[in-house]
Amino acid sequence: MWEYRSVETVFTNRTIPVSAVCAVLLFAALSAIADVTRNLDYIPGTEYSDSRDHLDIHMPLGAKDTPVLVYFHGGALMFGDKHFGDPVAQRLVPLGLAVVSANYRLSPGVKHPSHAQDAAAAVAWTMQHISEYGGDPSRIYVAGHSAGAYLAALLAVDATYLARYEIGSDAIAGAVLISPFLYVEETAKDRPKDVWGPEPDDWLAASVTPHIAAGKPPMLLLYADGDEAWRKDQNIRFTEAMRQSGNADTSAIELPNRDHSSLISEINDSDDQIGEQILEFIGKTTSID
Repeated sequence: MWEYRSVETVFTNRTIPVSAVCAVLLFAALSAIADVTRNLDYIPGTEYSDSRDHLDIHMPLGAKDTPVLVYFHGGALMFGDKHFGDPVAQRLVPLGLAVVSANYRLSPGVKHPSHAQDAAAAVAWTMQHISEYGGDPSRIYVAGHSAGAYLAALLAVDATYLARYEIGSDAIAGAVLISPFLYVEETAKDRPKDVWGPEPDDWLAASVTPHIAAGKPPMLLLYADGDEAWRKDQNIRFTEAMRQSGNADTSAIELPNRDHSSLISEINDSDDQIGEQILEFIGKTTSID
């Protein structure tokens, strides 16, 4: 999870938050490489507070039939927003990939499964509309960081979320999971109970565990050498369990010189490996123009 610091700086003779400077610089960088369409309502007819039902599209200039990652931000399902996807888009769009960065409702305002239901709605909207912006609806990948990666994993392994939109699980071309937690029956013990509730049976139902089986889409898990041991363990165990269940296209890679936050906050540094790993992963399942 990346975050802005509260220090302030002088910019064009005014004192403004560093967050604003970062936003301006990111917007300028993205504008130079992408067509950016912001604040699209992916649940028309419903008005969530704080635009939690809005998404942004970052598309390569002149895109046509471009592979798309629908990206969900991190933040423990309790904070964050779609702008956390801006540096990811800045990294991936020059590689020929589109990024759709989506908001979703947060706890304590809602509990599971509301977050995942919103994520499914964002993916469904993207599949229905992304061709209008230059994306290929047959090459939609779900992706995210931390809690967002957990949501992407749920959509990939539990077909019921997208079935609501008459979309089969085979419509997802793959999943890119950046440092997720996965086993909610373990993670929820140390988390606020207004995310998944207080009952262990509900934690298990919210986990990937009941859905580890054959026939899932290809998955790439990326975690940091500086991630906490429990998180590394979940990523490794999930990968092994998926492969043992017949999903040979599930793989996990530990990335050096990073921790949980810097996987995203330093994704545009010269030593980043996430961009190349994602490009290689997508290249195994589809061609990239």
